[in-house]
Amino acid sequence: MSNPLDSSQITAIQAYDAEKRYKYLVKEVVSNRQIWILTDEHGCVMLNTDDEDCVPVWPNKEFAESWATGEWEYCKAEAISLNKWHSRWTHGLEDDELAVVIFPNQDEDGLVVYPDELDYELKQQARKHNQR
Repeated sequence: MSNPLDSSQITAIQAYDAEKRYKYLVKEVVSNRQIWILTDEHGCVMLNTDDEDCVPVWPNKEFAESWATGEWEYCKAEAISLNKWHSRWTHGLEDDELAVVIFPNQDEDGLVVYPDELDYELKQQARKHNQR
């Protein structure tokens, strides 16, 4: 489990650009062994870009919850274990031809990556993490 973030940490991390948020997400997800999504009564929340249908993911509960405003105010943050992400979500998203949008915030979209790219980055980070 992760330690709760305080408001100054949240503000500082929210100011990261999309690339830096991606790196932060990979480290946090591996460190905490979980990734966060938003769900509603229909399941996982989806976003649409010009080219892709995407599942947004966040590194911490606080960031997922901060997205749940306006039309998403009824959504709940839900943690997915890293093992479940690797074993079920990566393949499921690929089978459904969905991409992943990394850590979007209120000011800008996150990077859009394919599930296998995120899976690879998470596994690379896990190797580094385990070598410590």
